[in-house]
Amino acid sequence: MLFNSMEFLIFFPVVTVLYFLLPHKSRWFLLLISSCIFYMAFVPKYILILGVTIVVDYFAGIIISRMQGNSKRIFLIASLITNIGMLFVFKYFNFFNESIKHLSDMLNWNYPISSLSIILPIGLSFHTFQSMSYIIEVYRGRQQPEKHFGIYALYVMYYPQLVAGPIERPQNMLWQFHKEHSFDAQRVSDGLKLMAWGLFKKIVIADNLALVVNSVYGNPTSVNGLSLVIATYFFAFQIYCDFSGYTDIARGASRVMGIELMQNFNRPYFSKTISEFWRRWHISLSSWFTDYVYIPLGGNRCAKWKWFRNTMIVFLLSGLWHGANWTYVIWGGLNGFYLVFAIISKDIRAKITKRTGIDKFPYINKMVKVFCTFNLICFSWIFFRASSFTEAVTIIKRIFMDFSLKINIGRAGVSRYQLALGCGVIFLLLVVQLFQRNRKIINELNNRPVAYRWVIYYSALIFIIIFGVFNTNSFIYFQF
Repeated sequence: MLFNSMEFLIFFPVVTVLYFLLPHKSRWFLLLISSCIFYMAFVPKYILILGVTIVVDYFAGIIISRMQGNSKRIFLIASLITNIGMLFVFKYFNFFNESIKHLSDMLNWNYPISSLSIILPIGLSFHTFQSMSYIIEVYRGRQQPEKHFGIYALYVMYYPQLVAGPIERPQNMLWQFHKEHSFDAQRVSDGLKLMAWGLFKKIVIADNLALVVNSVYGNPTSVNGLSLVIATYFFAFQIYCDFSGYTDIARGASRVMGIELMQNFNRPYFSKTISEFWRRWHISLSSWFTDYVYIPLGGNRCAKWKWFRNTMIVFLLSGLWHGANWTYVIWGGLNGFYLVFAIISKDIRAKITKRTGIDKFPYINKMVKVFCTFNLICFSWIFFRASSFTEAVTIIKRIFMDFSLKINIGRAGVSRYQLALGCGVIFLLLVVQLFQRNRKIINELNNRPVAYRWVIYYSALIFIIIFGVFNTNSFIYFQF
């Protein structure tokens, strides 16, 4: 079930009203059944996959908490193998199988294994990582095992963040399911505002930008370098508004019921460095890899070459997490390279900044850093968006070898109206985010007079009606 669908427009208020009408002891059951319905709206039979991992991890958590030493580790490994095994079969088997087949063909070897005819379950990577987070935290002694099977199942299946995160930790979620949440008009109002902002980012900004991006990336050889640069910039804001829009709707829907989800984005395109960008972008995934991969490998508290190795491993795995395609792996590796290069070139860059005198102008220095960081990230987005490595290379070649100041984006079927609207919604987003530097918009609105607030609400509604794209486009991160 999509957040931007008529089904959800009915589903959400019905579930929320029932949630507050029911006594606290029955609410977990309502949310669990509702989450099952929400998930089964996509491919019903794949709920069985969730069921298997939930049962395995529930009992593994209890057993692990009662054991010590190698026995404890055996059950941890068994649980992780179950989770990763599910992920591998449904998401990565065909990818690795086809890669081996291509290599075999090059070497004239006979490779008999065929690909599997299966569909990737919606949000598999998200709820798998959330399940592994629970079992690892129990193993480390940072989380007591959840004895209530229904509450644990709800932790994995909680519908607002089930299919596209944020990837929560048990320390943040489990206690909130046990706590009784009374109806709070202000909290409900704040949650609905957050949902509305997320929906605005999705159907007004992301989906309008998608019309341009899809046309240009669908015909990259028909336009020049500048048009491809514009489409790449548009994609940067498209994927941000698409993904952060989903997160805002999820957080808002959950806040209405009194359950707080973690913040997953923090104005990432205003970052001054690549490392800062990754502290602001998809925070739940970045922190997951930091806590469960990067630090166990040694983090940065080791020899420099190992530090570089750890960084590259994390980002290559992050790329692979996003999709079973070499373009995602390259995208992850490129971001890892950015970080390694930043460490190596730190002293040189500091000297250049000092010699040019730009350090005497802090604001300009910051703007230069933000500009460079943003463009490096956009360059990596080419591999993320391109359908293949060959297409990504073609786009990059045309950007650098067929660049002119004339925009011929119309050759890809993009109208002047679509281009102007895309620039307009990006400008609107940047204005809002600049406003958010030192304050929260929801708090700012709450402090304004009623008339002022309703002018804003009606203006946003009119904007959605006039410029919204109402073809129920799926969220980009649903495929991961």
